[in-house]
Amino acid sequence: MSDDVILSLHVNGEPQRRLIPAARTLLDFLREDLALTGSKHGCDVGDCGACTVRVDGLPRLACITLAAEMEGASVQTIEGIGPAEAPVVAAFDKHVASQCGYCTPGIVLCLAHLLSEQPSPSDDAIRDALGSNICRCTGYTKILAAAREVARGER
Repeated sequence: MSDDVILSLHVNGEPQRRLIPAARTLLDFLREDLALTGSKHGCDVGDCGACTVRVDGLPRLACITLAAEMEGASVQTIEGIGPAEAPVVAAFDKHVASQCGYCTPGIVLCLAHLLSEQPSPSDDAIRDALGSNICRCTGYTKILAAAREVARGER
């Protein structure tokens, strides 16, 4: 009996159908099978947020999600950002909100989700949305400044 499954889903708007090991994580599927390396390996236990993607619009930790669970889902990685996320990226650039950049893809996707749900979130809502994302370089000050700018509609 094979431990492989056929997975059909959309990644960054593109249909994908692959035969994959049943135990492959979504993160490994994205990085190894699709060569989408923007989502990062960090802790591999769901603690750091470096692997965050959006599944059917919601943030999800790809390192603790089985790819096989994504049958029929729509997955967005940092490579698939579009006009809706552009203000977050522009604010990050303006405020120099990332240093090494390892955490940035996950943070951008989490903030984009928050802002799609709450266009003018409070500082507490911003902090809550980033609760699953660890940044070891910035101290979050510039990340929060960038998020506040987008929330106020400044560009």
